[in-house]
Amino acid sequence: MYGLHQGTHHFNSFDNVRSLPQLLSQAHIRTGIIGKKHVGPAWVYPFDYAQTEENHSILQVGRNITKIRQLVRDFLHSSDPSPFFLYVAFHDPHRCGHSHPQYGPFCEKFGNGESGMGWIPDWKPQHYTPEQVKVLHFVPDTPAARADLAAQYTTISRLDQGIGLVLKELREAGHQDDTLVIYSSDNGVPFPNGRTNLYRSGVAEPLLVSSPEHRQRWGQVSASYTSLLDITPTILDWFSIPYPAYSIFGKGTDVQLTGKSLLPALVSEQPWATAFGSQSHHEVTMYYPMRAVHSGQYRLLHNINYKMPFPIDQDFYLSPTFQDLLNRTESGRPTHWYKSLAGYYYRQRWELFDLDTDPTEIHNLAEDPQYQDTLAQLKGQLSKWQWLTSDPWVCAPDGVLEDQGDYKHDPQCRPLHNDL
Repeated sequence: MYGLHQGTHHFNSFDNVRSLPQLLSQAHIRTGIIGKKHVGPAWVYPFDYAQTEENHSILQVGRNITKIRQLVRDFLHSSDPSPFFLYVAFHDPHRCGHSHPQYGPFCEKFGNGESGMGWIPDWKPQHYTPEQVKVLHFVPDTPAARADLAAQYTTISRLDQGIGLVLKELREAGHQDDTLVIYSSDNGVPFPNGRTNLYRSGVAEPLLVSSPEHRQRWGQVSASYTSLLDITPTILDWFSIPYPAYSIFGKGTDVQLTGKSLLPALVSEQPWATAFGSQSHHEVTMYYPMRAVHSGQYRLLHNINYKMPFPIDQDFYLSPTFQDLLNRTESGRPTHWYKSLAGYYYRQRWELFDLDTDPTEIHNLAEDPQYQDTLAQLKGQLSKWQWLTSDPWVCAPDGVLEDQGDYKHDPQCRPLHNDL
């Protein structure tokens, strides 16, 4: 559940969306949220128990793992015997924000007991040197990026210890053997080609699922494709709650969940080989709609407004890694990056990658004659998904979606004749 609904961007759900916490509450499931809350409006996402950035300092709730442990304990020791759903949203390893976008010194040192940093009693800081880190293939291998990564790894270690504390509280509350635990993230790492991109480096996220009813799958790795769209269907399936039939826009097609329950994958391996991706904004100033499909060994990206420069979000712009990349590019020095800054800003309309032979997604095959059948097949899959999800960008950039008046029940793409 992510949306940047705060004052600057004001991204909100439609008022009549039936959200997960709503459906759970209606089924007499006690709901709670601790940490980050980037969704709204409040009445669409009601929680019985809420300790978030909306009523606490985000630094205190989002990074202070001792505080999170205490809040989790408070929720789990409620006198209410109802089944529960608890959403714990750590702020680590997100950068510290626009005023402190670098991981070090503030993110890295927050809570370590130094002057002005406060103290997190349960945190045992683990520090890494720039020489120790393994530089991701899509990140420039420079001293600035290495220091940035080393500081990020320290924040990841704080997150890791925090998760351990949450699981300990779950065990001590007597719920270890009756609770489904899901761990994931909301986006890729905040480095070049990472967050805000639909490349694998931007969308590959951890997904760990532990079920006391499926011990035979403990410790196993699945090759099935999943996405965050699968979380809500999984939780509803766990509680045996059907998704309601309703329409957001009055008369018309009922809303449908496009994700799937992950519980079958906890019984046996599933033949899930396709996943879709969509992004239109990250921040309100970052309009750059993209759609993607990953099917088998191939990934296809559609950069809809491909003649625009790719936008950069504010905290990433101020990061040491990106500032160093800008300075090196402007001064003509080697960037030690596999892309140029211009190539990062200006992209082709279609990008097709064969991840078996090109796992780093360097070679765009969209115009290769040998891959035209694959390209056409993936374009068809992507278009079908866009129509299924009522994507208003399904006709862009060379057409406009006409679905009003006489075309209400027969939406069509009308040509713009814009030579794209």
